[in-house]
Amino acid sequence: MGEVHEIFVHELQKAFPVELDSDSGGYQTATILGEKTYVVGGLDDESTFSIGVRIWDNLTGKWAIPTVLGTKPSPCKGHSALLLNNDRMLILKGGSNSDDCTWFLEVDTQFVREQKKILETEVVAWSKGVKGNGPKPIVISGPSGVGKGTLISKLMKEFPSTFGFSVSHTTRLSRDKEKDGVHYHFTERSVMEKEIRDGKFLESASVHGNIYGTSIEAVDVVADAGKRCILDIDVQGARSVRASSLEAIFIFICSPSFEELETRLRGRGTETEEQVQKRLRNARVELEHATSPGLFDHLLVNDDLETCYESLKKLLGLDGSSEAIYHSSPMTVELPLRPSISEMDQKVLINCGTAELGKTSNSLIVLDVSSLKGGAPGRTRGLYMYALDPFADKVPQF
Repeated sequence: MGEVHEIFVHELQKAFPVELDSDSGGYQTATILGEKTYVVGGLDDESTFSIGVRIWDNLTGKWAIPTVLGTKPSPCKGHSALLLNNDRMLILKGGSNSDDCTWFLEVDTQFVREQKKILETEVVAWSKGVKGNGPKPIVISGPSGVGKGTLISKLMKEFPSTFGFSVSHTTRLSRDKEKDGVHYHFTERSVMEKEIRDGKFLESASVHGNIYGTSIEAVDVVADAGKRCILDIDVQGARSVRASSLEAIFIFICSPSFEELETRLRGRGTETEEQVQKRLRNARVELEHATSPGLFDHLLVNDDLETCYESLKKLLGLDGSSEAIYHSSPMTVELPLRPSISEMDQKVLINCGTAELGKTSNSLIVLDVSSLKGGAPGRTRGLYMYALDPFADKVPQF
């Protein structure tokens, strides 16, 4: 069992026979897991606490500064910590609204263990908690000329508020009228290579001397906006996504025959003969891998465009009569600086009560963590939160 202690600097120094750096003062929490104590917190200035992490090894009697992966939460004025499943810590940011209050620090999940082996050092990883699951992203693959781009365009046109594209990263230079963050995330090679090593990318490939890739963050941003992400990637990329923690629907689009595919490629009139032959060679390889067990969930034959499009919509649960909109209900809860939390049977009880002059408020929030999905270096989804009012006949849901 892990234990959590909310402590100040002088108490921390009493608990552990070592001196803290002068810049690590302020409010901190210490979570004990086995022979290690994970200390979260620190002081950025007189009023704002950072979310730094350090590890005290009870066996060696030494501090370790771990490699921190994932998206780090912004500084706050206080926080509370709670160990869940002996592999991650729930961090509730004090003074934050419900959209930004719930974070997870993974300390012994599968992702963290894998990264420890790769980096050969202590590793922790952050992920933001998100209410609900949302629809699964869609991975669409297929050889050049099969018509997958046309199918995706039709889907985006008919359901513009339902679907969205993730913005890919690339190390190539931007071209005229291309905007960073819109057409691509243009980045330095060294930065992108490091982030790929850190596990922040679902898939990446080297093309003509430049690196292209899809980051987990880019896909999560689409989901955070209430849309369902579509990934248009090749078979190699689809295999990488399948091996990641992302839950998605994998669809392969193929032509009725290889001869038909060649006819369509030549009919476009946009490639040289050398380019056509290269695309045909790649198509043969992709078609072979498309039937690999466990890679694609669905195989659609694009013999007739409209028929194939209707089949695609049916797979995605769309009837075309109305636009499906995926979103989460807004939440207006704001936590105190150091919310009191406890856990029982995968339910976290958060006491948001405040005592003001002439008025007493006893607000209890229940955070259901029994259906967590995903995790670092992306989002942790599957959270459900509701208010608990002992004097009410009904329990209002957020």
